Amino acid sequence: MKYVFTFLLTFFVISAFAQQQEPARKRLIQFSGIITDVDSNRVVPYVTVTNMNTREQRSANYKGYFSFVAHPGDTIDYTAVGFTKAQVIIPEDLKEEKYTALVKMKAEIIYLPTVRVYPWATVEEFTKDFLSMKIADDDVEIARKNLSSKSIGGMMVTLQRDAGEISGLNWRLNHDRALNKNMVQTNPLLNPFAWGKLMQQIFSGDKTRKEDEN
Repeated sequence: MKYVFTFLLTFFVISAFAQQQEPARKRLIQFSGIITDVDSNRVVPYVTVTNMNTREQRSANYKGYFSFVAHPGDTIDYTAVGFTKAQVIIPEDLKEEKYTALVKMKAEIIYLPTVRVYPWATVEEFTKDFLSMKIADDDVEIARKNLSSKSIGGMMVTLQRDAGEISGLNWRLNHDRALNKNMVQTNPLLNPFAWGKLMQQIFSGDKTRKEDEN
């Protein structure tokens, strides 16, 4: 009987000690939320959601929504291309079986170094192109070419006449046409030269008649 009592006492002590050493199991909750941009409040789609305690990874949908099972006190990381990493810690003193969070992520600005692209593969090619390069004309040379006789002659042939030139040309043509019309008048009575010749003939006839009478 003494040995049985000792055995039972040892069993209960070992069981109590094992229960004390076994960690308390955390309860499960439903963790949900939406991920948005902190500046524009637009949703950030397809963000990678990682539970740092269990190393489980999930992805938010195209609307930035996520929902999965977690434990109170878990640390959740959010990573996405073009955004700085965000982190949310689920409170341990939750009273309900669900927890909702609005996660804000900030856009990450990455400044890339300046890249200069040269069309020459070697220094020799650059030297060859540089020596054969044609230097552009300066303002004085451009003005000299524009005022040359060849340039002005070409503009006189190709450029259209403006309204003033057309009006002056029409006036000169009408004036010349009027003068030529008077010069080629067919009616002798309207021609002043014909009247002069007629008067000369009359005076000559009168003079001849007087000479015959004498």
